[in-house]
Order: sequence, then C-alpha cells, then structure tokens
Amino acid sequence: MDDSDLHLEIAPALLLFLPASRRRPEQRVAWDGTSTLGHVIESLGIPLPEVGPVTVDGAPVEPSHQPAAGERVRVEPMPRPQPVPLEPGQTAPRFLLDVHLGTLARRMRLLGLDTAYHNDMDDPSLVVQANAERRVLLTQDRGLLRRRALWLGAHVRSSRPDDQLRDLLERFAPELSPWTRCTACNGLLASVDKTAVAAELEHGTRDNYDVYGRCADCGQVYWRGAHGDRLEEIVQEALRTVAAARNGSAAGGVPTSTGAPGTP
Repeated sequence: MDDSDLHLEIAPALLLFLPASRRRPEQRVAWDGTSTLGHVIESLGIPLPEVGPVTVDGAPVEPSHQPAAGERVRVEPMPRPQPVPLEPGQTAPRFLLDVHLGTLARRMRLLGLDTAYHNDMDDPSLVVQANAERRVLLTQDRGLLRRRALWLGAHVRSSRPDDQLRDLLERFAPELSPWTRCTACNGLLASVDKTAVAAELEHGTRDNYDVYGRCADCGQVYWRGAHGDRLEEIVQEALRTVAAARNGSAAGGVPTSTGAPGTP
C-alpha cells in the first residue's frame, strides 16, 4: 500500500457484501489510475444497486467519478424508503423475482404487489423482462445485480421468507392492496358468486364459506379458509411495516405463512 491508494469508509449496512476477511469499515484500495469509483466499489464485492450517496472528501460524487490518489471516499447504502420511478397510473413498483424466491413471490402477491416469478428463467432473460416491463429485479445473486444492462435491482437479504418480506417492505415501502392478486400466477382477483364455483368446491367448503374470488387469468378460486386468520396477521403486520418505514421508524417481524391452498 502507498500514497496512490484510495481510502474508503464503508457504511455498516454494506459490510455484508465484503468477503469475511475484509469485513471492516475502513478499506485501503490500490487504484490503477483509470478505474471509476463505481468500479472500485464493485471490486470490493458491493453491487452498485445497493449503493446510495457517495462522497469524496465530503463532496457528493457519482459512481462515474474518476478518483485521484489519496482521496477519502465514504460509501453509504441506498436510502430507505428507496424511491422507484412509477409510470402514469401506477401506485406501487412492479417486481420480478429470480428462481430462488418463490415463497417471497407468493407473499408479495398476497399483499397485492404486481410480482412476476419464473422457476425456469436464466439471468439474461430476467434482465430483459425487468427492463421491458420496468420491474425491480429482486435477487440474492450479486453477479446478476452487477449486469450493466439492468435498469433497477435489489439484493434480498436473509434466507428466511418472513425476514425477506420485512426487508423488502422496509426498503421500498410500497402501496399495498391485500387480497387482490392470485398467489399462484399474479393475476387479479374478482368476486364471484358461490353458485358459479360450487361445482369446483369440496362439500365442506361449500357448507362453511360464502365469499369467493376467482383469478381472472388462471381461474384459481379463493376463499377465506381455515388459515385465513394467520394470513390476515401477515397482511396486518405488512401494513404496519410499511407505515413504520414511511415514518422512518423500526418495524416488527412478519409472521410465517400457513399452507392453505393457493396461499403463501
């Protein structure tokens, strides 16, 4: 290390992206004289979609900044809630999840979030769909987030779906519309008369429930079954999490899901 090194201070929320052997806030990085600051940050293992404000000697700069030897750089995480550009008439971001996030996708659909998910799509195809439909790509693949063509992505923290959902809601604080989407295919639900679906129901279901919905896309029939109370807990906790995120305060946990048909 010499005077040509860059001195980086990494915010605690970004340390998880660093290799365990280098997981400390203060970093000295040898600079080659040509790389942009964004390239230097990514060389540490931090995907740029996770990076928020960056300052050099206290002054804000862009990732395209060409650093100079000896500069002191502060790297902050993406601010929360993170703003996402919305199209006219759109009230919440649209999302696309990679192959490993199927349970999270179902929970997001339960909350009414427009959530595309495929269990057989490769990385280039995910980027193409995310860009074409202006969906935020959610993934735990850091390499996928580093693809230059991707318009907007986010790293999903934790391996537990309840923690993943809470993190997502705290990050984006999206407008929620619970019970409006099919958890199986993401289609919109419409109320349907009991007589119209009676032939598709088990005898006990017909006797005990009177309110039904049907997915306009795949035809799946929904009702508030035995697990309805637990799912309602998930919904109410999600609403509280979003409200807390918008108020800048900490939010509580999200209960785990149950195994009701067609639900998370």
